[in-house]
Amino acid sequence: MGEALYVRFQGTRRSPRGHFPGVFGLANSLARQGMLSDEQYRLWRAGNDWYDANYTNPSHIDPTIYDHDLNPGAVAWFKATAVHLIDRVEDYLEILAAHDVSCVRVESTNPGKIIYEDSEQVVVVPWESGKPGGHEL
Repeated sequence: MGEALYVRFQGTRRSPRGHFPGVFGLANSLARQGMLSDEQYRLWRAGNDWYDANYTNPSHIDPTIYDHDLNPGAVAWFKATAVHLIDRVEDYLEILAAHDVSCVRVESTNPGKIIYEDSEQVVVVPWESGKPGGHEL
């Protein structure tokens, strides 16, 4: 396998729809459930605010991008060159670890059919089982 072009941080348990939730979804879920300490909430809120200001939300460009019927299993991946975004995931990983929520870094040269792309990320519909995809490091 060649050098990874894409990076994703995702849970290790499938959601009811069959995909592995991403790091932001996992942390947002803990926050919605009121499970974060005051310090964790501050870190989570500051992180989300920073990403909102510095990172395009694909669903703001195309509200149907994550529609399960149109794009089953669609997930976002950082481009490996978006180091300034990837580096800031650490606070989220620490929050998840404190709540025993497993999250792994996955890398791929070909994670799926690209349905959205900008300079920092792609959103893909993953390949069917047995086709090219990510691998855990």
